[in-house]
Amino acid sequence: MDGGASDTAVDAKAAADTEKRKAWDDEARDSLHILPLSSIPLDTPGLQHARLIKNVRLQTVVEMFRDAQTGSGQVTARHLPAYFESYKDEIERDLVKLEKIGAASSFDVYSSRIELRRLNIDVNNVESLTLSDRKKAELTNYMRVFTRPLMEYVYGTEELQVADVTDIIQLFANPNREEALRNLRMMADRLDIGLNEIPQFLEEYGDIFLSLAYFRKCLDEIVPEVQRFVTWMEEIRSSAEVKRDPRQMRLLDEIARDLTDIATSITGRFESFDNRSKDFWSDINADTFRTIRELISSHHVTIGGVLCGLAVKMNLWKHRFARGGGGPNRRLEFVKSEILPGLSHIKALEQSARTGHL
Repeated sequence: MDGGASDTAVDAKAAADTEKRKAWDDEARDSLHILPLSSIPLDTPGLQHARLIKNVRLQTVVEMFRDAQTGSGQVTARHLPAYFESYKDEIERDLVKLEKIGAASSFDVYSSRIELRRLNIDVNNVESLTLSDRKKAELTNYMRVFTRPLMEYVYGTEELQVADVTDIIQLFANPNREEALRNLRMMADRLDIGLNEIPQFLEEYGDIFLSLAYFRKCLDEIVPEVQRFVTWMEEIRSSAEVKRDPRQMRLLDEIARDLTDIATSITGRFESFDNRSKDFWSDINADTFRTIRELISSHHVTIGGVLCGLAVKMNLWKHRFARGGGGPNRRLEFVKSEILPGLSHIKALEQSARTGHL
């Protein structure tokens, strides 16, 4: 092989590795249950390439590697020192952070920002704590619910084509109609900010409602899976063996009821958010915006935790029973060993959010 061909092969491999790394990073950024350790300042060399993940029992583990052939290499945080024996002091310092962050109920970017700020870690310019461009594009239709009233308010139309809030910021930075400029001035007055602060307001508006769009999409994907799972679980009850055991029947009833109640409750929370955002556009002022921003932000942690818990359980179910089959005993064993552990935690999270009243 000549030098040119060799260089081409090396470049191709480097490009493939970069692409693989980007896909790995993007998956973590867009996930409810993965936190890349590259987003946290750590002292231990090599640890930045690992990820914190939630397993199906909702325990936090460190994923050291993962690929199709070897699977996922997971260790608990307290076992990390054995892997980094040359960095005893560094790993001890890092463990303090990891154990605090690992206590979070979800590793979505919004909950992670909140948890990391509590540890006085700067999150403002950390790319891994924002959604990937691909995920933002996926959320365009969800965002229209929140961008449409904005366009109508300023331009009197929703027909202007905008993909996301970045487009709107640019559009509003140079409004092309006198009426739009007048409306922007009126909005600035009502929000008690200067006209030059409108782009900053829009960025904040965009981020808060992008978070809602992200969680709404997660919800729309997870709730139908929960409903399918409950139906699949119902089929266990028809087994003669299970019918003869009242305790097993009661357990299945309780799990089905808990899953249905959690899904119904969190769906109701989103309906309340939608109603509150409509209220904002019917009465724009600084107080109503601050109220809705604080309302949504205060629910990030519980929404993320509930959706994360449901997602990891439904993902394992789909993986383990890809064809939907499985005899009654195998199904029952799966429900008891993988679905039941941690379910009370998800239920308690959702109940704690509901008692806060929307």
